[in-house]
Amino acid sequence: MKAEGWLFSIMAAFFAVTGLVYGLWAREPAGKAILAVGFLMSALIALFWFVQHRRRGHGRPQDRKDAEIAETAGPIGFFPARSGYPVLTAVGVTIFALGVVFARWLVVVGALVVALAVFGFIFQFRDDDGG
Repeated sequence: MKAEGWLFSIMAAFFAVTGLVYGLWAREPAGKAILAVGFLMSALIALFWFVQHRRRGHGRPQDRKDAEIAETAGPIGFFPARSGYPVLTAVGVTIFALGVVFARWLVVVGALVVALAVFGFIFQFRDDDGG
């Protein structure tokens, strides 16, 4: 997880430097906003990977230089079999986008559908004991 953190840190640094240079020379706000969002998203993902590395320690074989391929064999984790929430999210985003074009009330409906889908994603595989 440390390698992924460094990868996204380099991406964030690239977007920061590019955004500063572009911000000094360009006179239009769209490119500045896109580079700023790229920096923020890369920095957020880098922070996530560094926090995961700190929580789980150095036990992952991919983070060690002396690791063998056979050490990565075995179960990886839990992956859900199927879910209807990706389709519901796509429908919500579509309704939201149509609302931007045609009517404001569709924006509200689309936002509610997306919110319900995200809520479903989060609590879909929650255990009964709160875990």
